[in-house]
Amino acid sequence: MNDPLPMDDKGPKVPPTYPPRTPPPQKKPVEAPRPQPSTKPVTSSLPLPAPQQARLDLRRPRMAIKDRRAANWALTAYPWTAGKAVGKVTDTVRAWGYDYPKDDALERTVRLLVDAAAADDGRRISVHLADQDGMLLVVVLSHTGTSPHDTVLTDLAAVPGAASCGTDISVEGRRVWAVLSTERPRTTAA
Repeated sequence: MNDPLPMDDKGPKVPPTYPPRTPPPQKKPVEAPRPQPSTKPVTSSLPLPAPQQARLDLRRPRMAIKDRRAANWALTAYPWTAGKAVGKVTDTVRAWGYDYPKDDALERTVRLLVDAAAADDGRRISVHLADQDGMLLVVVLSHTGTSPHDTVLTDLAAVPGAASCGTDISVEGRRVWAVLSTERPRTTAA
């Protein structure tokens, strides 16, 4: 037979004729799952060495400055970059408490290093400064693999207080460096 509709205080309950309300869409899309790093070992195209042979490490070591104060700056190779680098290096050396080398020797060294690196036609250079045992190391990387100019090392060696200087090419680019003494220059009495 016919089932009667349930009753309440206002009369018979009638089921709704419209669909139930749906929740609004999410405002932010759901993020896709992030890729997981590969767990497979990365191998090179070189064959593995025999059991009695030593493994060859083809990577050259990167420059590392450890256990000493250090500062570095990444600069764009513009004509005025040497002046900026001189200011940064001089301020840092004086903040470390060094009175020597004097500003003119420090400026000459940094200008020679930065100008040599900027002449390599790279877009950026990196200036690194470190100290240890009364010596300052100033390194400038050109981030290109060009050959050095012949006069740079002789000009650097002529700077008062320069203990040593050099240049080399690494994976990071060409490095030009100088080591400066922070001791007061000795005067000779006649």
